[in-house]
Amino acid sequence: MERTADVWLGIDLGTQSAKIVAASQTGEVLAWSTYPLTGRREGPRHEQDACEWWSVVARLCAEVVAQLRSYCIRGVAVDGTSGTILLVDERGHPLTPAIMYDDSRAPDQARKVNEIVASLRVSRPFSLQATWALPKLLWLCEHGRGIPGFRLVHQADFINWKLAGQQLPSDWSNALKTGYDLHDESWRFALFDALSIPPQALPVVVRPGTGIGKVSAEAAMMTGIPAGTPIVAGMTDGCAAQIAAGALDIGDWNSVLGTTLVLKGVSEQAVQDRGGMVYSHRSPDGYWLPGGACNGGAAALSKYFPGRDLEALTIEAARREISNVIVHPLVGCGERFPFHAPEAEGFLLGNPADEVDLFLGVLQGVAFLERLCFDYLDLVRAPLTGKLTFTGGAVRSHYWCQLRADVLGRSVCIPENGEAAFGMAILASAGQQRLADAARRMVRTAEVIEPRPERTFRWLEPYLCFIKELERRGWLPSRLADHAARRATQAVPAAETAS
Repeated sequence: MERTADVWLGIDLGTQSAKIVAASQTGEVLAWSTYPLTGRREGPRHEQDACEWWSVVARLCAEVVAQLRSYCIRGVAVDGTSGTILLVDERGHPLTPAIMYDDSRAPDQARKVNEIVASLRVSRPFSLQATWALPKLLWLCEHGRGIPGFRLVHQADFINWKLAGQQLPSDWSNALKTGYDLHDESWRFALFDALSIPPQALPVVVRPGTGIGKVSAEAAMMTGIPAGTPIVAGMTDGCAAQIAAGALDIGDWNSVLGTTLVLKGVSEQAVQDRGGMVYSHRSPDGYWLPGGACNGGAAALSKYFPGRDLEALTIEAARREISNVIVHPLVGCGERFPFHAPEAEGFLLGNPADEVDLFLGVLQGVAFLERLCFDYLDLVRAPLTGKLTFTGGAVRSHYWCQLRADVLGRSVCIPENGEAAFGMAILASAGQQRLADAARRMVRTAEVIEPRPERTFRWLEPYLCFIKELERRGWLPSRLADHAARRATQAVPAAETAS
């Protein structure tokens, strides 16, 4: 059949699955497919097999492309989890497992990097955490994993290499946590020299949305994507979801709730956070994209309710609204945002009346964590006055979205398609135009959820209990606890009046 219309592919590599989306220039999703990914967790370590990424991506591409016989594929872009890296040889073959974004094996290396940054007296000092890519790269080097001639690649870089059959430039979004300076748009070579990391191990870095290569004949045979299809530099998965939500104007924020909770916003200037909990990506349009990523999130539902019918529990929870328990929704050990506490753990306060009460407590706990994130963003003077959108797997639960809007006391937009893969299709389609303009053309709003003021008021007391418990355990700094409590108290008069 003759090809008559243009289509762009977005590829998303998440924690638990990969997804491919094919979208038209008006935002219509013409085909999509997804498949699970496997991983290995042991204590602070979290690894995946990069070769599995490629086999899954090739399979999904073939499935999607087979449905696009009457369309012309104009480009493809890939996103990956922020801070996920591995080492490869000069041919792109993995030398190490992929060390995932939430792997925290490198606290000693993080301290070493931060000490060196302080000693270098750089013009824009920064602080990074053990989960960032640079400490993990240093850990690999110090443990003899970097053979002569090794190359560092981020998750998206590895897939792009496979698509093109050769190494392609990385993008500044994925390179941020590896030590790339977004102000100067260059690597901090003095820092890498002090760490004895060879500069040739680092990829060339370009602006997201830049054309960086073309699909090779070999990859075309595996994926079905026509040889010569342009490959566009992507971004991290959090930025990709932000694009999909259309949250690209100053003051806009997108909250992505899936396995973990990720917040991404837009500001005219980079948001300064010396603790490294909030870090600023950059939009291809030039604005800054501040944000942070929690370790807590919807994974707590799998912890407390493995294999259960969550829809049935949600129906019962909606009839009760307020739980008797306070839950900190952290599955593993350690939190990175909105507070930094490597020793933090999930907890349950109180005795649930039954499993519905516990289920509601988990839903509320995630909403409390989300509100605390916004309290911290306000503390570091991030602009919060724009549109708020929700994306991620949790948007499938209308009740949970309503609960989160109530706890936050804010109107929320739910986009028709908030998938990170869709965000990459938008980025691939942007070409020479502004990314925000491309998003306005393709993003559609499915629903607007208004908060119920009387519910906002009812959740203030349990939220304050949540804050006090985090502070009591020594994880939440008093400065943030006081600020969060003050913001909650200021919200009381309006909520009482509305109720």
